[in-house]
Amino acid sequence: MLGTYLENVRRAVPLVHNITNYVTVNDVANVLLACGASPIMSDEPRDVADITAICGGLNINIGTLNERTIKGMFTAGKKANELGHPILLDPVGAGASALRTDTSIRLMEELELTVIRGNISEIKTLALGSGTTKGVDADAADAVTEENLDRTVAFAKEFAKKSRCIVAVTGEIDLVSDGAACYVIRNGRPEMEKVTGTGCQLSGMMTAFIAANPEKHLESAAAAVCAMGLAGEIGWSRMEEGDGNSAYRNRIIDAVYNMDAEVLDKGAKYEVR
Repeated sequence: MLGTYLENVRRAVPLVHNITNYVTVNDVANVLLACGASPIMSDEPRDVADITAICGGLNINIGTLNERTIKGMFTAGKKANELGHPILLDPVGAGASALRTDTSIRLMEELELTVIRGNISEIKTLALGSGTTKGVDADAADAVTEENLDRTVAFAKEFAKKSRCIVAVTGEIDLVSDGAACYVIRNGRPEMEKVTGTGCQLSGMMTAFIAANPEKHLESAAAAVCAMGLAGEIGWSRMEEGDGNSAYRNRIIDAVYNMDAEVLDKGAKYEVR
């Protein structure tokens, strides 16, 4: 069951190197602590190789991209590959600008990635080489729905095969595929879209899950998606009068902190295709 992968994170306490965006860096650190991992942040090119060397996984998030951090991403990524550490790429806003799109594609081409996690518009941009996004949000026209689910599952599988890594497409319906199988996940709340950085938090947490479960990258990536979505459901159920998106952010992180294997196993909503 998926709860095992959460237990393994808490047992291993993996140190995760995050090159993440400045908007959500604190929330990423806190959700990593909440799930049982340990975060460290570094994007300085002269620092990242040493930091990655002492970590168990690397989370690359391009949300606030600049030339200095781009250099840091490639330096850290090459060191992580040299050491056999898993790497997750979160191509935030790919399709919104040439720099974001080109950098994401270069990272895919030059690094051996373990997981690519993004919304459907970002993933389509990487698959096709160009695309459109609503800033850092998915284009409504790209949304994964019950009506296009079979077609989108086939797309996720094909892109995972082509990329030779796990592809995690997150949205109203989440897909996690290694090219052979695809987890279709229906956890979460629509209100999570009103909290900045839930996707960034998931990328950090997913990096911890794959680092702590080296033989089960597909299953642990799916477990991380279920855990984040379930935390959104639990957090929303605890909202009180006068609460807003700031309180909801904290309740989501608290729900991760208090989640155990039994809660995750009971609350995870998924099928495998």
